[in-house]
Amino acid sequence: MPPFHVLPQPPSRTTPVTMSRRKLLESGLAIGAVVGLPGFSSRVGHAAPAEKWLRIEKVDRTTVKLPYRETAGRNMARELPHWAWTEVTEVTLKSGHVGVGETLLYYTWGATSDEDVAGALGRNAAAIMWDDGLGAGLQMALFDAVAKAADVPVHALLGTKHHEKTPVGWWNIDTSVEDMVAECQEAYRQGYRGYKTKGRPWYDVWKQVEEVGKAMPDDFQFALDFNDTLLDAERGIPILKELEALAPKHLIWETPIPQQDIAGNQAIRRECRGKVALHYGTPRPVVAVREDMCDGFVVGHGATELIEAGNLAELSDKSFWLQLVGTEITAAWSIQFGGVLKNAVWPAVNCHQLYQHSLLTRPIRVDEGFAEVPDRPGLGIELDRDVIARFRVDKPRSRPDPPRLIETRWPDGRTMYLANTAVNFVLTAAQNGTTPYFERGVDTRLVPDDGTQQWRDRYARARQAPFIERQ
Repeated sequence: MPPFHVLPQPPSRTTPVTMSRRKLLESGLAIGAVVGLPGFSSRVGHAAPAEKWLRIEKVDRTTVKLPYRETAGRNMARELPHWAWTEVTEVTLKSGHVGVGETLLYYTWGATSDEDVAGALGRNAAAIMWDDGLGAGLQMALFDAVAKAADVPVHALLGTKHHEKTPVGWWNIDTSVEDMVAECQEAYRQGYRGYKTKGRPWYDVWKQVEEVGKAMPDDFQFALDFNDTLLDAERGIPILKELEALAPKHLIWETPIPQQDIAGNQAIRRECRGKVALHYGTPRPVVAVREDMCDGFVVGHGATELIEAGNLAELSDKSFWLQLVGTEITAAWSIQFGGVLKNAVWPAVNCHQLYQHSLLTRPIRVDEGFAEVPDRPGLGIELDRDVIARFRVDKPRSRPDPPRLIETRWPDGRTMYLANTAVNFVLTAAQNGTTPYFERGVDTRLVPDDGTQQWRDRYARARQAPFIERQ
């Protein structure tokens, strides 16, 4: 099946990669490959002693709390207030080169620990940078530092650059109808042509999709992530078909039902117009490909897994988007992979649009849905030290979890209350089927703590289990 993308892809380079960088590392040739890159030997002398210049001398980590934009903030406040905290990692090599990375502290495929840092000090950066176990921030920073030492872009360490530009999308959590339309319009105004959000039973998904369909041009891609809250194909397919009659022309349904349901996902692909995207890894990729149960993948995690997933997608002719979440530091890292992975043709989800401020002196620019894959050394970015200093905070001892009371109302007078008990506490209730299924006319809000006994009583009761009142 051909890759799904609305916009014509920019000119690409198609020189084949004969050996992956991971295999290069495993064969013991990684250091030679790095020190042999253009400019490296001339900067640090002969290749033989060059290895010592890649030694990790210092690792600095700085916690920053970035404020959300207004629209994003009032919606993220319900379930994901903790995404505001990120950790900027800086690695200094013996050569003096400094690499930059980041870890979105409470939403990442792998957080860098104190033990990871201690184990890296004194090691050769090129020898360990493919270790996904180091966590997001440290791994990014190692790649950035090594590439700078070699005077090449990070993508030169990953493989052949196939794309001069790569698609980048806009993201926001589930919102009211009005906020969703406003976010789509703002995304388009800023040059984005793809938007991903959540499909949730506590909002009127029919009205959301209908209004977005009316408001947006035909070249706009719309991805709705259900996180398996449609529960099964029997109930989900009629809803998806109704949405497709209302929706923008170009659609992706992400994880509409549980990903292990092979027959159900096959039925959705067979009967629905929208493309089906599944998170890479569940079920095993070879099963997902063999059973042809999706049009493409959602690909995240560390460098090694990204390359492996990209190679499998190319071999199986499956499209995918890169889902690497953080500020523009992480987006810059994602763009490097977008340059080398041929089938990364769906708009990447990096979520950096959530924040009011950029941590970069030169923010990432998106034009007609694409961002340039830079050829500058390293990630091709420079930190905005003033912004980092302005929003620097102490690292929280645990995930910030302020009291939150969520109210969902239906037109017939039912009102449901939920309260924070864990990460994704509202989503988990829907996945378990303990909250009402998708209905028209439903709406949801965060109930401010007004200091009344009624608020405290509802919050305490909802902490035990979601409950419904009749208004």
